[in-house]
Amino acid sequence: MKKILSIIILGLIITSKGMAYEEANYEVVKKNEIYEIRKYSDRLAIETEISNQGSSFRKLFNYISGNNEDKEEIKMTTPVTQVEKKGNMTMQFYLPSKFNKKNIPSPSNPDVKILNIKGGYYAAITYSGRASDKNFTRHKNILENELIKKNILILSPPIKATYNSPFTLPLLRRNEAMFEINIKDKGKI
Repeated sequence: MKKILSIIILGLIITSKGMAYEEANYEVVKKNEIYEIRKYSDRLAIETEISNQGSSFRKLFNYISGNNEDKEEIKMTTPVTQVEKKGNMTMQFYLPSKFNKKNIPSPSNPDVKILNIKGGYYAAITYSGRASDKNFTRHKNILENELIKKNILILSPPIKATYNSPFTLPLLRRNEAMFEINIKDKGKI
């Protein structure tokens, strides 16, 4: 039992320290005690519809593991996002900044699509714990209510963003609920 516990603890230490992933680039425009407003640049991502959590993740992970037309392995980035589009849930992996439309390998799997996510302003609330739907919904509601109070126009469905491996202890995890927003009137934020 001690040996198994030692292996688990060692694995947790390695995964929490050894996972320095490139993160989607943004600038914090405004921050308060509940959320922050970020300005994101355009970014490339791969996307698939969610049929069930494991297979969607696996399709995207296979793409970055070399299951693409160039057989190129691509480094993992953060966050992994989920958002509803046209009534279907989708999952996205952002691609490293070294890629552009000209040098990105085409997916071998027709369920995986490359997309350019236009830059813009996003409100994000950060929380720890499990990335469960219940935890996400709770924080999404807090953020949405705060934005409504400030009369900030929400432009997108809620976005669920996760930053850590499933082996990271819940207390140490970084999760976010986000909305794309319109901040033409910067006095509101």
